[in-house]
Amino acid sequence: MQMHPVESSMMKAIGYDEATQTLEILFNSGKTYEYSGVPADVFADFLAADSKGVFFHSEIDECYDYRMVKKGRR
Repeated sequence: MQMHPVESSMMKAIGYDEATQTLEILFNSGKTYEYSGVPADVFADFLAADSKGVFFHSEIDECYDYRMVKKGRR
């Protein structure tokens, strides 16, 4: 999955796999989460959003199933 660096106080990069509709977010904490069932247009809007944090909280967090795929740094 290609990750796109983003300017955000809460995340470093986001990526998307259109075939599986999986969104991946690398947070500044070092933790990585996958969100499933995310439509391609939601990812495109996320990538284009002026505030990634605001978009995440309103359009992604608590809206899609997710799982941690990598724990943060210790």
